[in-house]
Amino acid sequence: MKVRASTGDVFPKVRETLRSCGLRTICDSAHCPNLGYCWSLGHATFLILGRTCTRSCAFCAVDHGVPEPLDREEPMRIASAVAELGLKHVVITSVTRDDLPDQGAGQYRAVVDAIHSEHPSASIELLIPDMRASEDDLRSIVESGPDVLGHNIETVRRLQDIRDPRSTYEGTLETLRTIRRLDPYMVTKSSLMLGLGERYDEVIETLGDLRKAGTETVVMGQYLRPRNGLLEVHEYVHPEIFQRLSKEAQDLGFRHVASGPLMRSSFPTL
Repeated sequence: MKVRASTGDVFPKVRETLRSCGLRTICDSAHCPNLGYCWSLGHATFLILGRTCTRSCAFCAVDHGVPEPLDREEPMRIASAVAELGLKHVVITSVTRDDLPDQGAGQYRAVVDAIHSEHPSASIELLIPDMRASEDDLRSIVESGPDVLGHNIETVRRLQDIRDPRSTYEGTLETLRTIRRLDPYMVTKSSLMLGLGERYDEVIETLGDLRKAGTETVVMGQYLRPRNGLLEVHEYVHPEIFQRLSKEAQDLGFRHVASGPLMRSSFPTL
């Protein structure tokens, strides 16, 4: 498998805009293999709420520990970058912030409000932590009006111990169910990493559970061990398996499926 190198004038423009606005992306924080390709197209997934996560999942390359104070100016800086780059679709994700009373929901809402104000033509996709399935915090995010709202289940039920103990299979499903209950028309999204030792039937079971929770969009990609990562790759899944799983997901009723070795949860849905 090969990734496309960055080309053209757009990549350096994205890089310089992010640098000048003092913004982070999950693209570089998580060592995404598609960084060059996406930035060359003028697409980047913004990472909010700091660079330090309060949870420590074994598969993740993002720093974890004691997070920095909340940056109240971050929403307007993101909105300015979106407007400067002329983005048509914006993806926002974050570290998990268990230390904040609202778990960061207010910051998500402020970012969406700022983008709507500065660049109203852009569609917005949010990829959020579980928010402990708090209905109040999830309502705050839902009511801000994103076009897509996602939360990742990451892997099958049996392998959930690769996540921080506070992140659970049932907790993810409850978060997705709560979003659906708060707004039956919201486009919801989740994703799975493959190559961790899961069985084919377990993936089908997980896809079924996501559909029962009202999830409409699913992404499946190959787990790649980050630099200095602790979690080993169990298997490099053949592209034909990803194609088969795509067909299985469509048969289960998912409206949109992205399935392939280099697919990532932050790939834009719209």
